[in-house]
Amino acid sequence: MIMHVITNFTGSAGAETMLARLLRGSAEEHIVVASLIGVSDRNRNLADNPRVTYVSLSASSITALPAATLRLARLIRKERPDVILCWMYHAMIVGTIAARLAGCGASLYWNVRQSLDDPASLTRGLRVAIAGAKMLSSQPAGIIYNSVRALDLHRAYGYANRNMVAIPNGFELPQIGPTEATTARRIGIVGRFHPQKDHGTFFQAVAAVRRTHPQAVFSAAGNGLSPDNRAVVDLMAKAGLPAHAVDLKGEIADMPSYYRSIDVLVLSSRTEGFPNVIAEAMSYGKPIVTTDVGDAAAVAGNAGIAVPARDPAALANAIRQILDLSPVEYARYARNARARVENEYAIAAIRAKYSSFLCP
Repeated sequence: MIMHVITNFTGSAGAETMLARLLRGSAEEHIVVASLIGVSDRNRNLADNPRVTYVSLSASSITALPAATLRLARLIRKERPDVILCWMYHAMIVGTIAARLAGCGASLYWNVRQSLDDPASLTRGLRVAIAGAKMLSSQPAGIIYNSVRALDLHRAYGYANRNMVAIPNGFELPQIGPTEATTARRIGIVGRFHPQKDHGTFFQAVAAVRRTHPQAVFSAAGNGLSPDNRAVVDLMAKAGLPAHAVDLKGEIADMPSYYRSIDVLVLSSRTEGFPNVIAEAMSYGKPIVTTDVGDAAAVAGNAGIAVPARDPAALANAIRQILDLSPVEYARYARNARARVENEYAIAAIRAKYSSFLCP
């Protein structure tokens, strides 16, 4: 029996989505997911597995973590899991302490979902959790990182564990039609409004591209990216963009339709581990323009263009390169995108890698 401990299973970011995908195809007879904060219907539905029991520890503040740790220890003693897998830093710390308090014989593992390309972009609380987890990093039986870059940076930072491995995220392959030879026009970006995602650089690049390619159409999807968010509107204005220059769609429930609606996906992040949105867009045959953070460039491979982070001019030039592709060249990028996900990141193969590492 496996128990997953995650910081917050109400979110819709990469860690939560990846856990839900693992749960969906799991053959385990009984699985427990303990979330420090809560569990959303979105993630229950995405997992779609009646054998999973969800437990919310309701630790919505730092002061609630000690009580949540004790509750988790009691849950571990009751369920007696064979394996405990802790997702993200706060859960890694709490899960490690709770397992020790429970005195169980379960094999404890960590799952790190964050790279350390730009620590300044992280919140103070997250930086404290990263440092705290470093002090406990020799305790788990092994640590999974979702990118090679994340593994290397954490090792350099001082994470000391003899059993560390990089396992990328896995993806269901959607049904798509034949690749069409066309020219790119519709540019999209997906990600919550957060300093890590660096939408300021994206907006500056958009302003530059609009001057040379007025036919280009831009949209942005993600929590906080809506016209009623004054911070977003001000950031666009600072880049010299009128309010209508980027279609701010906010958080979208129907992501498949969004990916089908764009021709190119852009990632402007300052730091990433394994950016889900890149591979998701590629599974729909969409070329990529990305900053070279985490494993983003490696994931995009021959389906995209990678540029340095925090460089609006470089990002704009890469977008222009995709916009200027001939229909034949664009179709080649699109085919490469789909083929990379099929060959490297299909969810069945990734589930097998998890099983092999957790249950050798």
